[in-house]
Amino acid sequence: MLNTRVAVARLGLIAALIGLPSAGLTAGSLASAEPTAVAAEVSAAATAEVTSAAASAFDAAGWDEADIGDVDPAVFGMALRAAANAVARGDANPGTLTIIDFSRRSTEKRMWVYDLRSRSMLFDELVSHGRGSGQALATTFSNDAESNRSSLGLYRTGETYIGKHGYSLRLDGLEPGFNDHARDRGIVMHAADYVNAATARAQGYLGRSLGCPALRPEITKSVIDAVKGGGLLFAYYPDRTWLKTSKYLS
Repeated sequence: MLNTRVAVARLGLIAALIGLPSAGLTAGSLASAEPTAVAAEVSAAATAEVTSAAASAFDAAGWDEADIGDVDPAVFGMALRAAANAVARGDANPGTLTIIDFSRRSTEKRMWVYDLRSRSMLFDELVSHGRGSGQALATTFSNDAESNRSSLGLYRTGETYIGKHGYSLRLDGLEPGFNDHARDRGIVMHAADYVNAATARAQGYLGRSLGCPALRPEITKSVIDAVKGGGLLFAYYPDRTWLKTSKYLS
């Protein structure tokens, strides 16, 4: 009976963590069953449900009832696919997925943060691009130091620190040739006074960074705390070379 109770408790805990029903399983309802067999059956069922739930988090159809904001559905689906491939390759185990669509003008909200476990949108925000990438629109990207350009591709969020921009978040680029120099370049998520709607309205474009995804100071800490420590960030632009050769999209 002890093995049965442990197995049932484990299933209940997993169900609670990922929001799945426990299918009415109790130690009492399984009391008459062979403990070892029941434990194995429950463990297998739990594993199957966890796997299914994790897979659905990366399936665009699993988000049909969710509010994903005004992100382009094609870009959203692409980001989910990249995240799923990163998990399959053992490169990440994310709780959040952040999408930046650099094909949009900087005066538009073009960054979205999603909770993969609850399948919900956490933030819908303005975000800067590098001054070397363009003015109102980012059109050129680079992985090179001193380019002052933004980089495309999939990133994994790292640790936080206090720097010249205050509370900031280090980013690790996962795509060789596109963004894997991010940490060496000091490409981080941070606050910037030039990221605000008033600036955008006054000059027709948002203030620009040296390549970092800079955010409104009012929300920076909340965003960083939500995505830090292993979340994924997908920076998109319809660049043909990247789209064809990215190891997470090809």
